[in-house]
Amino acid sequence: MWSIGETARKLGVAVSALRYWDERGVVAPAARKSGNRYYGEEELHRLAVAKMLQDTGLLSLEEITTIVRGPADRDSWRAAINARLTAIHAQQERLATAEAFLNHFLRCPNDDPAAGCPHLRRDTAAMFTNATVDNG
Repeated sequence: MWSIGETARKLGVAVSALRYWDERGVVAPAARKSGNRYYGEEELHRLAVAKMLQDTGLLSLEEITTIVRGPADRDSWRAAINARLTAIHAQQERLATAEAFLNHFLRCPNDDPAAGCPHLRRDTAAMFTNATVDNG
């Protein structure tokens, strides 16, 4: 068993983060002695998984909690992961589109691609042709 301070050092997080995660139900300590929190191997492992997920910057603490809670929330953690994967795939599509636009700007021989590129003119014209009107 490791104290909260030892656990925080092993994980590279602040003690206050572990207290907060405990309060939010991410991972509870294995034991409390004289008001101090102690973590065992299993808690350390789950905390490390939580930190790995947090370090991606793509999941909320609520999602992380659902994922690391364990088998009691099997359907919940699978649903949380599937929802996040759907969001990541949509973000990857937006990033690929942004990358294509930015690369085009760099390769375009026009000195002012935003104003003078015929390809961008075609693409923006298509936006207006395909747009639906919502007048409220």
